[in-house]
Amino acid sequence: MVNFNATTSRRNALRWLTSGAALATALPFVGAFSKALDAASAERGGTSPPVPDDIGTYPFSLPELPYAYNAVEAAVDAETMEIHHTRHHQAYVNNLNDALEDRPDLHDAPLPDLLAALDDLPATIRTVVRNNGGGHLNHTMFWNMLAPDGGGSPQGEVADAIDANFGGLPAFKEAFQEAAAGVFGSGWGWLVSDHKGALSIVQTANQDSPLMDGLRPLLGVDVWEHAYYLRYRQDRGGYLANFWEVVNWPAVNERYILEG
Repeated sequence: MVNFNATTSRRNALRWLTSGAALATALPFVGAFSKALDAASAERGGTSPPVPDDIGTYPFSLPELPYAYNAVEAAVDAETMEIHHTRHHQAYVNNLNDALEDRPDLHDAPLPDLLAALDDLPATIRTVVRNNGGGHLNHTMFWNMLAPDGGGSPQGEVADAIDANFGGLPAFKEAFQEAAAGVFGSGWGWLVSDHKGALSIVQTANQDSPLMDGLRPLLGVDVWEHAYYLRYRQDRGGYLANFWEVVNWPAVNERYILEG
């Protein structure tokens, strides 16, 4: 992962909890860490963080989109959305379930916990879970980061944090687009927060999740070519420029959880 605001990045808290531990021991601690964040949010009067977006446990299933395939055409055409959702995302779900089918000891583990404890997974399934579990989680979040009536400007605490960390929305957008456009090959650009609420912009390769590095995804953009190629061809920059027209800023603000 490449971090574009190194001064705000923090040590991977989830890996710190799980490094060198057996998976059976590691997962309860990872879950406890997530519950602590939820409790801190509730204490502040906030909502529970929408991670993992009601993703559940094994067997995983393809979530329905919260809008029609043609609802975000300000940025992405309907055909691309349908193919992206029903073929690419579905493939991640299928491959993940196949990998876990013969591992009943992992069936009750939430997907973010599996990704956070990736180094403790059996070597025979580690790469499959990383690629396909990450793909399932990233896309489940991505669909909810978009909205037909999206765009505009962020509100609430995340707006204040963007101002404080990046010097305002225009500067943030410029830095975010530069990071996402600069992903070599396939991957994602992300706005993330650490467990103290500091924001940074990071890149992840392929389907790696910021959760694997102890960071909470607030806003992500998929820059795999299958996410935009039918309309934009090789013009990734054009896709990123239009992405702002459908950003679900209320959802981004809900994700912004400060540890109490």
